[in-house]
Amino acid sequence: MSFPMIALGIESSCDDTAAAVVCKLPDGTAEILSSVVQGQTELHRNYGGVVPEIAARAHSTQLDRCTKQALSEASVTLSEIDLIAVTAGPGLIGGLMAGVAFAKGLAAGANKPFLGINHLAGHALTARMTGGVRFPQLTLLASGGHCQFLAVRSENSFLRLGGTIDDAPGEAFDKSARLLGLEQPGGPMIEAAALKGDPHRFELPRPLSGREGCNMSFSGLKTALLHARNSLANDNLLKIEDVNDLAASFQQAVINIFCEKLVSALDIYQQRIGENAQTFVLCGGVAANSAIRDSLTKLCIERGVSFVSPPPQYCTDNAAMIAWAGLEIFRLGMCESFDLSARPRWSLDEFSSSLLDFQKKAAKF
Repeated sequence: MSFPMIALGIESSCDDTAAAVVCKLPDGTAEILSSVVQGQTELHRNYGGVVPEIAARAHSTQLDRCTKQALSEASVTLSEIDLIAVTAGPGLIGGLMAGVAFAKGLAAGANKPFLGINHLAGHALTARMTGGVRFPQLTLLASGGHCQFLAVRSENSFLRLGGTIDDAPGEAFDKSARLLGLEQPGGPMIEAAALKGDPHRFELPRPLSGREGCNMSFSGLKTALLHARNSLANDNLLKIEDVNDLAASFQQAVINIFCEKLVSALDIYQQRIGENAQTFVLCGGVAANSAIRDSLTKLCIERGVSFVSPPPQYCTDNAAMIAWAGLEIFRLGMCESFDLSARPRWSLDEFSSSLLDFQKKAAKF
């Protein structure tokens, strides 16, 4: 395997169509030559969430355009690409199928090797692309569909230490934004409103607080926000001050949950890996929230742990992380056949028991 190596990444797991070109240099560092993301917010705005069929159709029309733009901005041709990497799961099956089929066609037509990448691995390895983080690392992957603490031991070795037993935090942000009459995507809207609100006005719960381990729960928090809103609403209308205070209180509860469970995760990491964590990585779409980043940074300083988080544009869904994960895994000698199938469910740690088993036993909030 010779360097530099150039990969084309393709991402279509949810409602962002993305393509990127990333180069891995001889010293192992990354150079992001292009990163194109075509969002679908306007297509789904009137539905209160992502409509899978609409998303899949949009991917089918945007994949070709995004890829052409990514190659053009990177000033490379398809013949100069060494590897094609595509998100093969987890995610919405229609979008995944569109991306995998497109990548297969490109690989066959250009006679290039290709790899199906776990979307979660893309997020978990992003800090290596943007910050040169070394293995092993403790990672909190928090997004719209996932939330888990991971010990990332190598390019393809992930040990789940804990995670959400119900809603993902990004999902809770989106649903809470709808409860407050804010636009989607909910995460940035909650964050903006929280800047003008009082985070201590409403005593919202911190589910699983004080429980052993680093599992988390966000469903009960969202329900408590609903009750707080209903206690204030007059003809379903809230004062702007109430919206801001509710948003701030909700965000603060999430921050408190993350901080408490990070302390537990650091201890569990030491027990499972046999050494103290030197680096904590926050990744996934929720990592774009400045208040969450600042609070976890402060906690890491107190605990003597280095805090790393990718730039916000590489926390949300993008294809650069997929291209980089492909380059990382390809060096291990892995490659796909054209039998590759999309996988709507695909755990990073396939040896740990499902968190759904814990959920059945957990107390309701």
